[in-house]
Amino acid sequence: MEPQQAENHTYFRMIADLKEDYAAYVARFMGDDAVFNKNIRMKEKHTLRVCREILDIGDSLGLDEHGRFIAEVSALFHDVGRYEQFRRYGTFLDAKSEDHARLGVKVIQENRMLDMIAPRHRELVLTVVENHNKLSLPDTLDGEGRFFTKLLRDADKIDIWKVVLEYYASAEGERVESIGLGLPDDSAVSDAVCRDLLSGKMVTGSRMKSLNDFKLLQMGWVYDLNFRRSFEIVRERDYIGRIYLTMPHTPVIDRIYGQVAEYVSLKLSR
Repeated sequence: MEPQQAENHTYFRMIADLKEDYAAYVARFMGDDAVFNKNIRMKEKHTLRVCREILDIGDSLGLDEHGRFIAEVSALFHDVGRYEQFRRYGTFLDAKSEDHARLGVKVIQENRMLDMIAPRHRELVLTVVENHNKLSLPDTLDGEGRFFTKLLRDADKIDIWKVVLEYYASAEGERVESIGLGLPDDSAVSDAVCRDLLSGKMVTGSRMKSLNDFKLLQMGWVYDLNFRRSFEIVRERDYIGRIYLTMPHTPVIDRIYGQVAEYVSLKLSR
C-alpha cells in the first residue's frame, strides 16, 4: 500500500472507531423517559447529518483526506456537550444552562474521546468545537482553526435549518418541544431583532422574546455563512423562503425577508 493510501485508510478506520465510541457515549444517556430519549436522539441524528453536510462543503473546496478527517471529527464532536447539558438542565438553551461548546470540550477531555488521534489534530478539533457556537469568531483564531470553525459553523446552520423547519411543520403533540426554546408562539416580533437584521447583522439570542424572533434570527444566519456551497444549499432547499412562509407577512417581516433573500442572491452572483 502506498504511503498516501495507508494514511487515508488510517483516517477511515479512525473515523469509524470514533463514531462507534460516540454512539456508545450517547447510549449511556438513554433511559425510561421517552421524552428525554427523544431529545437525545434528535441531537444524535443532527450530529450525523452535520458530518455529511461538512463533507459536502469540504468537497466543494477540494479538501484532501487530512482536511476531510479534521472536518468530520469536528462535526462529530461539536455538540457532544449537549447530552450532559440536557441531563443537567433539561434545556438546550445555553443562556439558561451553560455554554454547550465549552461543556463539550470538558466532556471530550474527561472521557479522553480523542486520544487515538495525533495531539496536534486533537488540539485543532478542540479549538473548533469550542468556537463553533460563538456569535462571532475571536480575532485570535486564525489559520486552520479559523478555517475549520467556519466550515463547521456553516454545516451546523444548514442542518439546524432542516431541524427547525420540521419543527414548524409538525403538529404540536409531535414536536420535540425543546427545539422551540420555550418561546411563545404568538404574532410578536421584537424591534431590536428587526433592527439588527435590517442592519445586516446576526441577532444575539438574548434579544429573542418570541418564536417569530427565533425565526428571524434563523433567517439572519445567512450573514454568517462563509462558503459558496453553503449559499447554494440554502437556495436549493429554499430554507429562507420556507421559514418566511411560517410567519405573519407584516411590512417589517416582508422587508427583512426581501433583504435576506437578496443577500443570498448577491453571494451567488459573484
